[in-house]
Amino acid sequence: MGVSRLDVLYRKLLLTKLFIQGWGRPEDLKRIFEFRKTIGDREKCKHLVPRDYPVFIDKVEDHSDCKIHNGHFISPLEHFVPGILPTESVKARFQFIIPKKWRKHRPVCIHLAGTGDHFFWRRRTLMARPMIKETGMASLLLENPSHGYRKPKDQVRSSLKNVSDLFVMGGALILESAALLHWLEREGYWPLGMTGISMGGHMASLAVTNWPKPIPLIPCLSWTTASSVFTTGVLSKAVNWRELEKQYATHTVYEEEIIHLLEYCGTDSFRMGQDFVRDSPGSFDKLSDLALSSSLLGLSSEQDERVGLRREAAGGRVGASGRDSSLLLEQREGDDLDRMLSAVSSSRPHMDMLHAKNISRGTGQRQSLQRESLCFMKGVMDECTHIANFSVPVDPRLIIIVQAKEDAYVPRTGVRSLQEIWPGCEVRYLDGGHISAYLFKQAIFRQAIYDAFERFLQKYPML
Repeated sequence: MGVSRLDVLYRKLLLTKLFIQGWGRPEDLKRIFEFRKTIGDREKCKHLVPRDYPVFIDKVEDHSDCKIHNGHFISPLEHFVPGILPTESVKARFQFIIPKKWRKHRPVCIHLAGTGDHFFWRRRTLMARPMIKETGMASLLLENPSHGYRKPKDQVRSSLKNVSDLFVMGGALILESAALLHWLEREGYWPLGMTGISMGGHMASLAVTNWPKPIPLIPCLSWTTASSVFTTGVLSKAVNWRELEKQYATHTVYEEEIIHLLEYCGTDSFRMGQDFVRDSPGSFDKLSDLALSSSLLGLSSEQDERVGLRREAAGGRVGASGRDSSLLLEQREGDDLDRMLSAVSSSRPHMDMLHAKNISRGTGQRQSLQRESLCFMKGVMDECTHIANFSVPVDPRLIIIVQAKEDAYVPRTGVRSLQEIWPGCEVRYLDGGHISAYLFKQAIFRQAIYDAFERFLQKYPML
């Protein structure tokens, strides 16, 4: 199956860059990875958020078709990993949209936001109010960290500054979702479920893995891991690879310490990338004789010394074979290669570029660094976002996934399927890509929500 041209075109029209400041502080990554071991295990996580966790309603708006409750609470993540959230993100904000009159039961679906879904108007207009009109189902809209009121002052639009920011967001939303589910139970609402579109769907999936009861889950336009989104999807072109490569080359902590914290999917992903490099026939011959140009990475002489013998390629260590100018790229050549690597599309992933033949020896050295940074990105992304690194939901048969067949934002090639990880879940495929589905298939998303809730009522009528 090909990829949507609309997805590719839409991404080209956006000029924003992701992870402009790099990987994030190594200390933060270490703390996040350690906490992931807790929230990845439902038995360890289910008691982290008390059932009486305080949630506050600040204002109630009366509308013709509904009432909108605006509320807040302190993110539980602040209690377990203090200081990891930006100051602006510590207070979690939400809107609770309920019908004027309930039809049957008091069902509530929590909607988590996708990238760029700031504040509440988009989900309120496209999902929540139509759901009240169609079935009388209430919706609770939680605002993501780094979005809307929770966006750091120095963040540009939706562009996360660091790779670690995505992991912090995921950890926060898992605990915040638990706090809201407990609150809704206390208030007598039932049944409860979760949904989200794109990144919101993935975050909802992570949150449900830690809920200790059967619960409907409807992730739309998301899959098993975020690693493919940022390494082979169209969003990979928005990643600031130059800065990531530079930091990976100059700070040994990533290679010497953080890699050893990766477990299961993360470690497998990193090794898989290195095995690919080792076993790829004839792709990276004689790289062990290459030296890395400091001018190519924009490094100072002191940073250049720190790079030294660190570069590993094709199973060997890269030696600093003097300062032979024949082994160094001219700046023009480096810039040309950088443009080539940044122009990778979803149909030709970053790894594919590494097979280019007849490249210069200097270019090969540049690609060795790019290759290692890519492997590291896949490893850390899988560590914190891969569904298989978290508990299986209590009842996967209550899960309905809605996917676009030609999604260029969330590639499924080479990624474990959700049916394999969550046996019994249902996957519904839509024609077209990510953008067209988001713009024109909202009614199908809502129908999947209704179906999942009905499935829950039939299976657990007295729960």
